[in-house]
Amino acid sequence: MPSGRHHLLVPVQQRIASFDQSEFARLLGMKIIEARDGFARVVMPSSGKKNPNRVIHGGAIFSLADQAFGMAANAAGTARVAVSIHIQYIAPASGDLTATAELVGEHGRYSTYRVMVYEGERPVAEFDGVAIRIS
Repeated sequence: MPSGRHHLLVPVQQRIASFDQSEFARLLGMKIIEARDGFARVVMPSSGKKNPNRVIHGGAIFSLADQAFGMAANAAGTARVAVSIHIQYIAPASGDLTATAELVGEHGRYSTYRVMVYEGERPVAEFDGVAIRIS
């Protein structure tokens, strides 16, 4: 069986676990709380991620958004990787964060996702990503 077909047989719970258990996700304390085809919600505690200004480092915010993007793009079992990403920081944050990723369009092998990062109800960043199907 080709590896792409085998990937489709892996339940979403196993894909979530593999994302949650990756070294980088564990380092940042990221946790996927919801995922399905084209959608993911990921949380990250603020502890240990502050810059000298005592707000969450932009790299940590980017990483959270990227984790949500990656999970949304791969939740259904189709292997996708990022080819283009843009992030706009809206406001500084110092508390725990949630990123919500949603599929907004598909064209051929390419799919586009919008990720919003929030501190509570307040938007912190908007992240747009394009992924390409590799399987």
